[in-house]
Amino acid sequence: MAADTDTPKGEGGTPARPPHRRVSIWLVILLALAINWIVALSIRPSTPRVTVPYSYFRGQAQVGNVAEVSSKGATIQGTFRKAIRYPAKAKHTGTLFKTERPAFADDQLLGLLLDKKVVVNAKSVDRGQSTFMTIIVGILPTLLFIGLLFWFMRRAAGAAGGALGGLGRSKARKYESNEQRTTFADVAGIDEATEELAEVVDFLKHPERYQRLGGMIPKGVLLSGPPGTGKTLLARAVAGEADVPFFSISASEFVEMIVGVGASRVRDLFDQAKKEAPSIIFVDELDAIGRVRGGGFGGGGNDEREQTLNQLLTEMDGFTGAEDVIVLAATNRPEILDPALLHPGRFDRRVAVNPPDQEGRRRILEVHSRSVPLGDDVDLGSLAASTPGMAGADLRNLVNEAALGAARAGRDAVALEDFTNALERIVLGAARRIVLSEDDRRRTAFHESGHALLGMLEEGADPVRKISIIPRGRALGVTFQSPSADRYGYSADYLRGRITGALGGRAAEEIVFGDTTTGAESDLEQATAIARQMVGRWGMSAAVGLVSALPSREQEIEGLGGAGGVASQHMLERIDDEVRRIISECYEKAVATLRAHRPQLDALAATLLEHETLDEADAYRAAGVDPVTS
Repeated sequence: MAADTDTPKGEGGTPARPPHRRVSIWLVILLALAINWIVALSIRPSTPRVTVPYSYFRGQAQVGNVAEVSSKGATIQGTFRKAIRYPAKAKHTGTLFKTERPAFADDQLLGLLLDKKVVVNAKSVDRGQSTFMTIIVGILPTLLFIGLLFWFMRRAAGAAGGALGGLGRSKARKYESNEQRTTFADVAGIDEATEELAEVVDFLKHPERYQRLGGMIPKGVLLSGPPGTGKTLLARAVAGEADVPFFSISASEFVEMIVGVGASRVRDLFDQAKKEAPSIIFVDELDAIGRVRGGGFGGGGNDEREQTLNQLLTEMDGFTGAEDVIVLAATNRPEILDPALLHPGRFDRRVAVNPPDQEGRRRILEVHSRSVPLGDDVDLGSLAASTPGMAGADLRNLVNEAALGAARAGRDAVALEDFTNALERIVLGAARRIVLSEDDRRRTAFHESGHALLGMLEEGADPVRKISIIPRGRALGVTFQSPSADRYGYSADYLRGRITGALGGRAAEEIVFGDTTTGAESDLEQATAIARQMVGRWGMSAAVGLVSALPSREQEIEGLGGAGGVASQHMLERIDDEVRRIISECYEKAVATLRAHRPQLDALAATLLEHETLDEADAYRAAGVDPVTS
C-alpha cells in the first residue's frame, strides 16, 4: 500500500509514467517504424523487368523474340517470347524487359515490329510504385498499430489509475433506496440475527442519536452461517429498511489474474459508496478474498488475492464516523478468515445466521406461501415439524415445488399431497421409471421394512414418516425418518440406535433370504461415518478415551489435521477397531430384534408390497406398533 502513496501523480490524480518508461515507448515506436520501412522497401514485383540496351532489344526484335511492347516517349517496355539472360553472367532469366530509345535513332522501328508481328499496345508503360505509395506502405501499418495500441491503453485506463485501469473499476451493482423491495417483514425464522441488524438500521436512520453520546456504529458486520440460511436476504432487508443506496458485489469479482486489479476495484467501490453516503456495501462470499494470508505457495493469483485483502483492510480501517458507510459481508466459512478482518475497527460485529427451529420454519413457510393458495388440509405447523434442518432457501424451494406439482395436477390450490410429494422429491430424489422383478421388489420390501421396524422399536429413534419401494435417485427404496422436535445434541444411545436402524435393511435380508446384496452400501457408509465420529471426535469410546483424534469436515477440506495435530498410526488403528466393534454390536442387536419381531416384519413387508408407499399412520398400523414421539 505504501507504493501507491509514494507514486507521483499526473493530471486527474492518475499515476505519472516514469521517464524511463516514456523513453522505452518511443524506442519501441521508432523500431517498429524502421522495420516497417525496411519491409516496404524490400517488396519487389515477383518478376522484375530486365533493363537491356536498345541495340540488344532491336536484335531480339529482328530474330522475332519480341512478343509485345508498350512505349511512352523514349521508354519502351515489353515481353520477350523466350526468356533471355542479360547480362550473360546473370543468375536468372526473364521475359520482361525495358529499354530507352535514343533520340537520334532513325531505324524504322515500328515497321520492323509490325513486320515481326509484335503486338504494339496502347497502354502506358509501368512506372512502378510511386513515392507516395512507398511512404504509405512503409509507415501506415505501424501508425495504425500504434493508434490501436494507444486506444486500448486509454480505454483500459481506470478511474483509480490502476494497472490496465478499466479492469480496476468496481463491478458492484448499485440498488437505489427506492428500488429496495425487501424489508424485515420478508425475513422470518432468524429473529436473533434480525435484532442484531436492527441497530445498524437505526443508526443509518438516526445517526445523531448515537453520535450525541459518542457512540460509533460497527464499521463492519459479518454474517456467517450455512448456505441458504438467509444471509443475503438479511443484507437486502437492512438496505430496504434503512432506505439508503446498496452496493452489492461477490468477493470473487474483485480478483483477476493481473496483480493490482482487485485492489483497484476495492478502492473504486469504496469511493462510490462514500459519494453516496450514507450507504451500505455488501460483499458476498467474503472467504474468496478473506482467507488467512501466507498460506500455500506464492504465485500471481495468491499475490492478487492478498493485495485485494490488504486494500479492503485499509479501506475499512480508514473510515471516520462522518462517512456513514457500513460494510456487510457474508461467508459460509468464518473459521478460515484472516484474523485482521475480525479485528475491532473492521468486522467488529459478527452475526451467526443459523438454520431456523420448528417455529421459525413455520413462519418462513408462511412468508413464502403468502402468494400461494393453500388447500384446507395444509397445516404449515406439521409441515415445519417434518422438515428439521432445512434452511430458508430449502423451504422456499419446497413451497415452489409444491406449487409446480399442484399446477401439473390441474388443481386450483396447493394441497397437502403436493407438499408431501415435493418433500419426497427434495429429500429422497425423483422417482425412477424402472420395472423391478418380483424378486427385487420382495427383497426391497423386506430391506425397507427392516429399517422402518427398527425405527419404530428402538427407544428414542426418530419416528418413521414414510416407507416406499418406488425407486428414487440411486436407491430402490427409501425409509424416511425425522424427529418430532429439533435436536441440538445427540446421546451415545441415540447414535447407537441410528446405527442399528441403518443396519436394519441388511439384517432383514440375512434373516429372510439367508444372504445379502449390494443394496446396503449407503447404509454401511452412514453407519461407519456415525461410529467414526463417536470414537474419533466425540469421545464416546472408553478404549480410545476423551480425545479428538479426527479432523472436522472443515479441516478435512483444508487438508489440516485434528485439533491436537495428526493422530498417530496406533491411535488410528484403535479407532478402526472401536468402529468395527460398535458396528458389529449394533448389527447383532438389529438381527436379534428383527428375529424377535419376525411376524411384524412379514406383515409390514406384505403391506408395502401391496401399496408400494406407506405414510406414517399406515406404516405403524401395518407393523402393529403404537406411534411414539421422540
